[in-house]
Amino acid sequence: MRTKTISLAGAAVLTFALCSTVTPADAAATCSLNLGSVTTAGAQTARTITASTPVSVGAVTTTSGVYQPGAVQHISTFRNIPTGTGAARSGMTVHGNALYSTAYSTLANGQVDPAHPVAESRIGGGWSGFRWIDESIHNPVDPLEPRRTTLYAQDTSGFLKRWTLDETGWHGTGGIGGLSAAKSMTLIAREFSYDVFLLNNRAGRLMTVMVFGTYPMSTYGTTLRTSTWQVFEQLIAAPCGTGTLILGIDRDTRSATLYSMAHVNGTATVIRSLGKVPGSFTDPHYFRYTPRNDTLRGQ
Repeated sequence: MRTKTISLAGAAVLTFALCSTVTPADAAATCSLNLGSVTTAGAQTARTITASTPVSVGAVTTTSGVYQPGAVQHISTFRNIPTGTGAARSGMTVHGNALYSTAYSTLANGQVDPAHPVAESRIGGGWSGFRWIDESIHNPVDPLEPRRTTLYAQDTSGFLKRWTLDETGWHGTGGIGGLSAAKSMTLIAREFSYDVFLLNNRAGRLMTVMVFGTYPMSTYGTTLRTSTWQVFEQLIAAPCGTGTLILGIDRDTRSATLYSMAHVNGTATVIRSLGKVPGSFTDPHYFRYTPRNDTLRGQ
């Protein structure tokens, strides 16, 4: 596998406040983020966080018995497609040393539909040394535009790896180093030819990393902020107009803060804190539920 390296220190650096008092035009109060989690008991939960004033959270729905207690080590975004009586859910997880795809359906009350129970398919082994995984599915509305399914994972050394799915299965399509200081990465933009991640590092920097679909794998980094973002162990993003909602989860305080971010414009990017999210964030894993066509335009 041929590789290239991106350095977090190599991106442009300009001092800028963490949050602007200017409100992005596309940070509408109706924007929301559908948050999921895996509990210590192996259940999946679902709740909707809305960018209202103040930030509001809908009722938590718990789907019991999805996984064995403590089995899940990492989880990707999960598709959540309404079925009329509930929803069809699917995504990727790591259990022990193996990568699995998970699929099941729910009833109207959120519990697993006995007619469509949890089905896990083992994809392969060798997955014990990773920090996180995520799946990017480019499923365009235009039927003439190509579809793409890509899996990303970062190992414990900071090396970012990529696999692409075709009719014969998953294939490694590159990797890149230089991201060892990253604390969290979350997708904010997607086209057929690239994916864009929002990243925060241990020094507090917030930046975007564009991953091109070329082989060998190549990237381009842009700094948005230079400090204070190190407090979050995980970032989770959802589309909001042409911008992005960002949920920052602080494991130390078991709390989360919601931000609205306008279209990326380097250190001039407008980022506004919408406030603390009600509730305590104590589950071991959090992720986002996505629709069938997950349009991400944050870049």
